[in-house]
Amino acid sequence: MAKLGRLMTAMLTPFTDSGAVDFAKAGELAQHLVASGSEGLVITGTTGESPTLTEEEKLELYRVTKRAVGPDVDIIAGTGNYSTAESIHLTREAERQGVDGVLLVVPYYNNPPQEGLYQHFKAIADSTSLPCILYNIPSRSPRNTEPATLKRLAQIDNIVALKEANSGLAHLYGVFQAIPEGFLVYSGNDNDTFAMMSLGAHGVVSVAAHLAGRQERAMVDAMARGDMATARKLHLSLVPLVDALFPSSAASPMALKAAMNSLGFAVGTPRLPLVKLPEAETAKLRDVLATCALDDYLSRSGSSPAKQPVSV
Repeated sequence: MAKLGRLMTAMLTPFTDSGAVDFAKAGELAQHLVASGSEGLVITGTTGESPTLTEEEKLELYRVTKRAVGPDVDIIAGTGNYSTAESIHLTREAERQGVDGVLLVVPYYNNPPQEGLYQHFKAIADSTSLPCILYNIPSRSPRNTEPATLKRLAQIDNIVALKEANSGLAHLYGVFQAIPEGFLVYSGNDNDTFAMMSLGAHGVVSVAAHLAGRQERAMVDAMARGDMATARKLHLSLVPLVDALFPSSAASPMALKAAMNSLGFAVGTPRLPLVKLPEAETAKLRDVLATCALDDYLSRSGSSPAKQPVSV
């Protein structure tokens, strides 16, 4: 899995006005994200509204996006949920569609103990030849994957990486002490990327890269080559955008979809139980967007994003 890039985007799922998945728009968005710096795409993750998608919709999204980006870009399928059996089934089906790896979230709602987490992830990994990326996100699951459990899981050959959305310093220290050489850690929150890469993270699974992928890519590349000053400047310039995409009053991807729609890249509104971002919040979001350096495909209809590096 050395080819796994430093910038992966957790891609949203576009819907039509009638609420159906817009597969053509999904392929178009996948191509735009890659052209603006993403080296891999996570499909049907949290940002992709996975709990509201049918199995058929998920599998078609894997097919469409893989065709759109080609063999050199990783499609990571979000196949994990609260059921081990369902997760195994979807993982096997995703593998048949030609995805490059799977993202396995900590089971939500049923709140398993640490041994349950270990057995759950091990069973899914044992069911597939695909590389598996664990996803720890205590804000959406009541259970945190403890470093001791991660250490056990990292010994399984095809569990190769972690998307970490617990930014507590004590927890992160334990994570980086637990993992073996070559095991990759990704920041699961855009605002944590600079700090986590300074501790040894490989990169980020980003949401803000929908809008500012060139800046995100330049920032992680600067961190990778040890140019902390450039990375710090880019990181701080992204903070207002990231904050606007994750308001306390709304769940992701409500604000992201509002941003994309307001910029002319129609992706529809979220499926229930999420709702359209209220107009007052959308107006605040537009004010922030007006101050940001956004990717070209959002400002030039029908054009692809510029590929030149961001100047700082």
